[in-house]
Amino acid sequence: MSAAAPDPRPLTGEPLALDLLNTRWTREGTVRDLLRDTDGLAVWLAANGLGERFAADATTLRHTLRARDALTAAVDHPADTVGVDTVLGHGRIRPTLTAEGPGERAEFRDDAWGPGWLAARNYLELLHAAPDRIRGCADETCVLHFFDTSRNGTRRWCSMAACGNRAKASRHYARAKDA
Repeated sequence: MSAAAPDPRPLTGEPLALDLLNTRWTREGTVRDLLRDTDGLAVWLAANGLGERFAADATTLRHTLRARDALTAAVDHPADTVGVDTVLGHGRIRPTLTAEGPGERAEFRDDAWGPGWLAARNYLELLHAAPDRIRGCADETCVLHFFDTSRNGTRRWCSMAACGNRAKASRHYARAKDA
């Protein structure tokens, strides 16, 4: 897989923190992992507009995987904050003043921490905005996550075309069988 390779994941376009979690998914009962090598990291970086800024090398992959593990723990067990806090310790936001006005710039002790740090920082932003809208798919065989942006906050599935449709078909089949 090269940086120009298409993104094989079934759910993309979520906020950066959840998109990092969604680098692992299941297909036909098998867990797939985009971040199994640096080529997959290059695809993920490119999909999130980070490919020009960060190298898709072994060190960046290792740190990004640590960030993914920390985010997984925090999403699955909200009291488990140590991992995310550790990742956040590798960078900071520096206020800046440019000709365009005030701004902020992320700085890292080591640029290899950049992608993982940005994902952890994004998780804090999601928690600040609407922690109850960070969700895992309601399909118990699905490991994907999403940020519920529906008006009434009732989204249950990573995708209505995939998991939602399977659930509807299953309910329909059960009703038809009982009838």
